Amino acid sequence: MNSGNKKITHDYRSPCPISRTLDLIGDKWSLLILRDMAYRKKTLFGDFHDSPENISTNILSDRLKKLEAFGIVSKSIYQDNPVRYKYGLTSIGKELKPLIRSMIKWGNRYCREN
Repeated sequence: MNSGNKKITHDYRSPCPISRTLDLIGDKWSLLILRDMAYRKKTLFGDFHDSPENISTNILSDRLKKLEAFGIVSKSIYQDNPVRYKYGLTSIGKELKPLIRSMIKWGNRYCREN
């Protein structure tokens, strides 16, 4: 698992740090999952699935696995039979909180519903 000073290895499409970050968390769902962990204190698969954006279970499962593989999210067993996991931000994931918070502030300021 990655921690604070380790770099995430991935097949990036560009040397640009913005592009590389988007390669890891820039899809439609990953930032919403990270938002739920960081600011809504969600930890369980069902909690993420119940978010208002209606993520499908297969996409949710895929994104959680991807975020775990990158070391942004960790999982631990909270139930043995059947096996169920809870998820949380790693130290690398926690470093994304200011970015997510900035996006929340920007969206509240400029993105209004009609």
